[in-house]
Amino acid sequence: MCGVTGWVDFGRDLSREYEILRAMTDTLACRGPDAEGTWLDRHAAFGHRRLAVIDIEGGTQPMLGGTGAAGQIVLTFSGEIYNFRELRQELASFGHEFRTKSDTEVVLRAYLQWGASFAERLNGMFGLGLWDPRSQELLLVRDRMGIKPLYYFPTRDGVLFGSEPKAILANPLAPREVDADGLREVLDMVKTPEHAVFRGMYEVRPGHIVRVTRSGLTKHRYWSLEARPHTDDLDTTVRTVRELLEDTVRRQMVSDVPLATLLSGGLDSSAVTALAAGTVGPGRLRSFSVDFSAASDRFEPDAVRLEADAPFARELARHVKADHTEILLDSRELLDPAVRSAVLRATDLPPAYWGDMWPSLYLLFQAVRQHSTVALSGESADELFGGYRWFHNPRAVKADTFPWLTSGSSRYFGGLRLLDSGLLEKLDLPGYREARYREALDEVPALPGEDGLERRMREITYLNLTRFVQTLLDRKDRMSMAVGLEVRVPFCDHRLVEYVANVPWSMKSFDGREKSLLRAATADLLPASIVERNKTPYPTTQDPGYERGLRKETAAILADRSAPVHLLLDAGKARTALDRPQGVVSRSYDRGSLELAVWLNRWLTEYNVTLTI
Repeated sequence: MCGVTGWVDFGRDLSREYEILRAMTDTLACRGPDAEGTWLDRHAAFGHRRLAVIDIEGGTQPMLGGTGAAGQIVLTFSGEIYNFRELRQELASFGHEFRTKSDTEVVLRAYLQWGASFAERLNGMFGLGLWDPRSQELLLVRDRMGIKPLYYFPTRDGVLFGSEPKAILANPLAPREVDADGLREVLDMVKTPEHAVFRGMYEVRPGHIVRVTRSGLTKHRYWSLEARPHTDDLDTTVRTVRELLEDTVRRQMVSDVPLATLLSGGLDSSAVTALAAGTVGPGRLRSFSVDFSAASDRFEPDAVRLEADAPFARELARHVKADHTEILLDSRELLDPAVRSAVLRATDLPPAYWGDMWPSLYLLFQAVRQHSTVALSGESADELFGGYRWFHNPRAVKADTFPWLTSGSSRYFGGLRLLDSGLLEKLDLPGYREARYREALDEVPALPGEDGLERRMREITYLNLTRFVQTLLDRKDRMSMAVGLEVRVPFCDHRLVEYVANVPWSMKSFDGREKSLLRAATADLLPASIVERNKTPYPTTQDPGYERGLRKETAAILADRSAPVHLLLDAGKARTALDRPQGVVSRSYDRGSLELAVWLNRWLTEYNVTLTI
C-alpha cells in the first residue's frame, strides 16, 4: 500500500517543478514510510511513497515500462492486486518479460497489453495514475468498491491528483476553500460519489477511469453493480458464498511482510479470522482486538452495544488457535492534542460522526503496526449481507430516504444541535439530502417485473454499498495508512459483491435474522456463541473522563472569541449543553454535537480553511 500523487499540465514545463512535486509527495509520507520516488517530464510529473508489501526489493515506483521512441509508460500505483500471479502468467504467454516480482509491474504490463480495459481484469484494491507518452494522456483508475482513495483537481491546462486531498492542496493551484455543498457533505452522513468537499476537487468514482488529454477530461465507467437473476437454491447459494469467501481470503493472505487480522468477536471479523487461520495453520496467525481499559471490567450495555467484545474475541482466538493480542486504550489518549492532530492530518476533514472512534482506530492501528504491516478486516459485511438494524426495521425500510438517517437510526450518528439555526436554514440539509437520495435511487438497477419488498431491499443494499460503506472504508483507510498499516477487506471482493447483491432478500434473511447467508456459510468454522451473537458496533468509550475532557475543550472554544467555529455555532445552545449534568450529555446523544463542534474548530484552524457559504 502506498501514496500516489501527480501533476499533468499541457501549458507549462513540469520538469522544472520538482520542489512543488516533492512537497506534494511528502504529504503522503505516512502512507509510504519505506521508500519514495519522483519522476518528471515536460508535461507530466509523478510522486510516490511506498509501503513495501510485495517484492520488497523490486517494487520501487514510479515504475517505467515499455519501449519505443515515444517514451516509456509511467505508473504510480497504490493498492494490491490479488490475482497478479495469474495475470503475470497470462502476460508472459503474450511475450512479456518481467524485471520484478511485484504486482505493480503486472499492472503496468497489463496496460501495455490491453490498454485502458486492463482495469476490468484486476481483482484488488487500487488507486493509480498512469501516463502514456505515446498518446500524451493520463489515466486515473480506482478499484470497483472504492477501497483505495484517489482525488483529482482539474486545472486550466491539466490536472492534479493524489491519494489524499492534502497532496493536491500542497500545490499552489489548489485553494483551501469549502463552499456550501462542501459543508453539506461534511455535516451529513451520506457520501456523494465524486464529491471531495474542497471546492474544485473531486474523487475518482469507484469503478471508474478518468482520462486527461490535451482535449480535456473525460470519465468512463468500467464496473458497476448490475441486476441479475439469481437462480441458485438456498443450499447452492450458501455453498457459493463459502467458496467465494475461502478464495478471497486465501488471495488476500499473500504478503511478504507480517500479516494479522482485526478481530472483534463479531460474526464478520470472526469468519475472516477463522478462514485466515485455516489458510496458514494453527498458531501461525496473529489477531488483534481493541477495548478501553476503563470498560474492560465494567461494561455497561447501551442502545446499540448490548455486550462487550472481549470475551467473544478471546473465544474465537482459542477456537482457531490464533496468537491473540488485546489492545487496551486509555480514554485520555483519545483527547491527546497530538493524537487529534494526527487524525486530522490523516483525514483532511473533520470527523463529523463517531468522533471518538477515529482516534481510537488510529491508536489501535498504531499498536497493530508494531507487530504487523498488513491486517484483514471484516468491514463491509453488514452492508452486503444486511447486518444493520435499518435493514430489519420496517419503518426504516419504508422511509423515503437513506434508511440509516431515519428516526431511531440517526441518533447513533450524533447531531447538529449546536449549529446556528440560520446556517442550517441556509444549508437546507433536508433538501440537499433529498436531492442526493433521488440521484442514488435513479442509479439502482432492477430486474424486469421486480417490485415490492424485493425491489426495496435491492435499493437499500445499493444505497449501503455506494453511499454508506464509503464512509467506513475512508475511515479505515485514513487511520490505518496514517501509521503505515495496510488493511484489506475481503468482503469487498467484487465477485462476492456481485453475487450476494443479487441474492433475493427472502434468501438473505431466510432464518429471520441479520446476515443469514453469512451465518450459514461460516457456522461450521465458529463457536456457537459467535454464530448466535447479535450485531454489535465498534466499541466507543464509556469513560466519564472522556466526556469531561470533551466538555473542557468545548468550553475553551466558547471562551475564545477568535475560534473560527463561532461562525457556525449557536453559542447559547452550546452553553446549555455544557450546563447539563455529567453523563446526561452522553446519554442524550449531545456528545456527538460537542464532538462535531470541537472537530470543526480544529479543522478550520489547522487547515486554514476558507468557507464560501
